Amino acid sequence: MLYKVKLKNADDNVLIDDNVYEYLTSDPYLKKVDFINNLRKHSSGCAVFQKTWQKAEGGYKTETIYLHKLIAEKFLADQRSKSKNLVGAKNGNKLDCRLENLVWRSRSVASRQRKTSSKVGYTGVYKENNRYRAVISINRKSVHIGMYATAEEAALAYNKKSKELYGEDGKINVIKKGVNGEN
Repeated sequence: MLYKVKLKNADDNVLIDDNVYEYLTSDPYLKKVDFINNLRKHSSGCAVFQKTWQKAEGGYKTETIYLHKLIAEKFLADQRSKSKNLVGAKNGNKLDCRLENLVWRSRSVASRQRKTSSKVGYTGVYKENNRYRAVISINRKSVHIGMYATAEEAALAYNKKSKELYGEDGKINVIKKGVNGEN
């Protein structure tokens, strides 16, 4: 069974498996702080629990628990390794915290999976005059793939090279217009 948990500060829901929901609502500490009813949407787009406590000696301490990380540490700990120590969402939806969607990643894979900051809207695609350059990073060096008439053609060239170099861990651009029969 799948649970949709409403976030406290947004109109969004976070998706979790039934066994995860059971854990989050029965763990003594998480139950005490009403974890499940105090999840908020973080500025990064993921679900987070934050509570500020007053210290006995004065001052305050803020506790922050990222839901996806808590779930991965509890239920997917055997998949963690020295190099794969960051948690990501396979489908890119940070509020989809189902076990089948969470994965431990290396920093380089997590970096490749980030949303693009390109003005053109595609990772590895840059406009130069009236053409589009496709580039990809290999061992921290920018490598030219080619020049293309449209941003979509350049994005397809980037996608092909990314699959070739990185396989499933490569970033794939979602093409906005139908180009060469692809969407």
